Amino acid sequence: MAGKSKSKSRKIRTGHKKLLVPKWKLFRTKEPLISVFMWGVNHMVGELMHVPPPALLMPDDFKAYSKVKVSNHSFNKDVMPSHFKFKDYCPNVFRNIREQFGVDQSEYLCSLTMQEPESKPNESSSSGRLFISYDKQFVIKVIDSEAIAEIHSILPKYHEYVVEQHGKTLLPQYLGLYRITVDVGETYMLVMRNIFGGKYNIHKKYDLKGSTVQRQASEKEKSKQLPTLKDNDFLEENYKLMLPGDAKSQLMKLLKSDTEFLTKMHLMDYSLLLGIHDIELEQQLQKERVASSSPVDEECPAGLVAELHQQQLSDLDSGGEQISPPESPIHSAGAFTTNSGGLNLDDEFFGIPSSEESPRKLVYFIGLVDILTYYGVKKRTESAAKTVKYGSGAENTSTVKPEQYAKRLLEFVNKNVSSPSRSHPVTFPRDTAPVESYPHPLSMDPIVSVTAEAGKMTSVTMSIDEKLATASIK
Repeated sequence: MAGKSKSKSRKIRTGHKKLLVPKWKLFRTKEPLISVFMWGVNHMVGELMHVPPPALLMPDDFKAYSKVKVSNHSFNKDVMPSHFKFKDYCPNVFRNIREQFGVDQSEYLCSLTMQEPESKPNESSSSGRLFISYDKQFVIKVIDSEAIAEIHSILPKYHEYVVEQHGKTLLPQYLGLYRITVDVGETYMLVMRNIFGGKYNIHKKYDLKGSTVQRQASEKEKSKQLPTLKDNDFLEENYKLMLPGDAKSQLMKLLKSDTEFLTKMHLMDYSLLLGIHDIELEQQLQKERVASSSPVDEECPAGLVAELHQQQLSDLDSGGEQISPPESPIHSAGAFTTNSGGLNLDDEFFGIPSSEESPRKLVYFIGLVDILTYYGVKKRTESAAKTVKYGSGAENTSTVKPEQYAKRLLEFVNKNVSSPSRSHPVTFPRDTAPVESYPHPLSMDPIVSVTAEAGKMTSVTMSIDEKLATASIK
């Protein structure tokens, strides 16, 4: 009996044994690259949130990175590679930049990892795939190693400038820089704030450089639902931005400061991106969408249907969620401090309403894009070639010296923006004092590494190697 009891006891213990399965959080998307991006951002930013930020950023922070290598055959290869690496460049620097721009760390994490980013066609002059977060707050751009090197070369001065401006700038908001390695391929991804935000639909947009040579949208581009129009299209329409109060002086002050910074960094060929939201048009489109909406599924609760329908009607009366009660106007927490005229622009950093004198009630979104073109040997040669081709008209091309490029863009914007402000108009004399320029350093310190292992995951923090200087980071 004792032997049988002992045998039975052993069987019971064996029957309760459980397999230990790694609890990896999978981010399932249609594309493994994006799954790794979401996983990596969740891991790196999540870990960083548990570490107090340094009281003061040191030079080594601008050369550091955190790297994680994952090898796990339990992953479903259809949604997540079993082997990959993820690198987070200058994590403390970009965390501080996010704070300077008022980007909440938790919201940043949620926006990039809660749902799969949407792939978008890249219509800018620079190449690279483009994604946008599900809530439209952030843009994820695939860039090359040359752009990576340029970002690292300007990052210390860029951070210093953002801090000096207290985050009030029209420059692109660089919020995170990552490298993903899957198999033998490397992909660099840059996260920026979306100039157009996520609350307002854009009905018209322009890419403006202040140049008139070959600056017109093609017929193919114009046939798109939302084409990107250019300088000559803007001028042919005789379009004028009508800004309220002293908004024009604010805009010109920001733009002048930003272009001076870009000139010091020897950068040019950037654009002023202008998006226009037409409130009256949006109200009309909303009414059409409600009228043409398909019948509600029978399984949907009747109470919920009534609630949704009532909310739709309420939105139509107010032009959408963006309209707030006129007795409590909301001020923008973004680049412009002008009265928002009752519009909820609190989450729209680059948004500014049109003036009361405007024939239509509009919201403008204004910001600088594509600032990473360095005026070096390549651009100097291109400039010389265009001088031969266009003669005196070469000064109207997009390839000119940074000082001339900045001055021309300022004059273009100043001429095409109107304001009821009684302040004196902004002028830009022809003979201006030369702007002090910064050197363009690409030298890096020797590698210093610290390694920690946890299972099959290895985290590494070290400085960027000298290969960055030749734009061939490995």
